[in-house]
Amino acid sequence: MSEKKVCNCIVCERIEQTKQGKNPYFVKELETGYVVIGDHQRFKGYTLFLCKKHATEIHFLDKEFRQKFLQEMSLVAEAAYNAFKPDKLNYELLGTGNGVHMHWHFFPRRAGDTPEPGPVWRLGSTEMNHDKYLPTEEELKELKKKLNEELNKLL
Repeated sequence: MSEKKVCNCIVCERIEQTKQGKNPYFVKELETGYVVIGDHQRFKGYTLFLCKKHATEIHFLDKEFRQKFLQEMSLVAEAAYNAFKPDKLNYELLGTGNGVHMHWHFFPRRAGDTPEPGPVWRLGSTEMNHDKYLPTEEELKELKKKLNEELNKLL
């Protein structure tokens, strides 16, 4: 009998919380991933798309799933853009070391939202993840509602 692999991936943990109905940031399940609002809203409307398959590289996905994943990613990005009306939307596909699997980040950007132009990560994790950027229950409800409405229009 084979043992089930124990995964220490934060994305897998979030997906498991979502499946159990315990992720308050969950917005919508799509065929290839889960749409969630970012925990910290330093950039109002910050959204993520978590790949259902634990793969660290996009080219590790089989072709059919990969094409659907990229198609759905673009729909999530469009929905985030429409819902939060930024000046520009930044896209990032991350899957950092230690086997953390791919997940898309969508950052709604606005003029002057950082001290200097450039990637959001220049702010550093202390600024990005400061508790003052945790949405209230009401703010989170409103962010999720707006994003879900836009997703429903596109699907």
